[in-house]
Amino acid sequence: MSHLTEILDIKHPIIMAPMFLVSNTKMVIEGMKAGVAGCIPALNYRTLEELRAAIHELKKNKVAGGSFGFNLIVNKSNLKYKDQLDVLCEEGVDFIITSLGSPEETIRKAHEVGIKVFCDVTDLNFAKKVESLKADALIAVNNQAGGHRGNLSPKALIEELTTNCNIPVISAGGVGNKEQLDEMLSYGAVGVSIGSPFIASEEAGVTQEYKEACVNYGADDIIMTKRISGTPCTVINTPYVQKIGTEETWLEKILNKNRKLKKWVKMIRFSMGMKATEKAAMKATYKTVWVAGPSIEYTRSIQPVQEIVMGLV
Repeated sequence: MSHLTEILDIKHPIIMAPMFLVSNTKMVIEGMKAGVAGCIPALNYRTLEELRAAIHELKKNKVAGGSFGFNLIVNKSNLKYKDQLDVLCEEGVDFIITSLGSPEETIRKAHEVGIKVFCDVTDLNFAKKVESLKADALIAVNNQAGGHRGNLSPKALIEELTTNCNIPVISAGGVGNKEQLDEMLSYGAVGVSIGSPFIASEEAGVTQEYKEACVNYGADDIIMTKRISGTPCTVINTPYVQKIGTEETWLEKILNKNRKLKKWVKMIRFSMGMKATEKAAMKATYKTVWVAGPSIEYTRSIQPVQEIVMGLV
């Protein structure tokens, strides 16, 4: 099975993971210079024109040994999905990572123009489905990932997928240093997708407070909350998070039990959660919910992206 370095023509088997509101072109350009791939959520751009401009900027600054892609939310909560997919296919990117939904249309359209598609999966059932749809690789989201994570340990998930699937497995979650990266490769992954260690990069467009939180807090400070999007999500356990609690409110629980209302509650919750996360990332306030994974344990200082990559390899 070919290594991630061959699949994406990069120097090191690393994808800088797409992080909502954190990832930007500056980070990806520096990542490419350091010999890795970088990925940005398409949702980080409000308009299709901004998305197009980002692709142009990345193409202009692409260097040998690096590559770039975008993450697409492919379910109904993302009303811009089809238009975003069209822009990515028209402009041309190296790869697309799909999340939360069926990647069938994305794989078909992307393959027509030579773009690779990797799909987020948390279990074997979904992995087999996307393999049958001709995905190029699986992004195995384990229980150490930041944000919305899976339920299985890195070892259990990688070994289950590599034993039962015939396409490459890229591990996502739980890598904060070289030792952990090598560990994932030893389980059979062809590469890793790393997010949280890059939040505290000089190039990340989030507040200094968010970056400092990633330096000052560690793995033991990461907890799960349902308060952001209705789906369990990992955040730093700040005094504010302790105050608001991590469970749904009684009203949310009742509404979620009503089958007719459930879908709308999810959409409203998702939208409110996105806005709250945006406020936390972009404005200094004590009312802050910072999304991160346990791999911030190894974040000792705010560094340039290239130095973070060098520390990992």
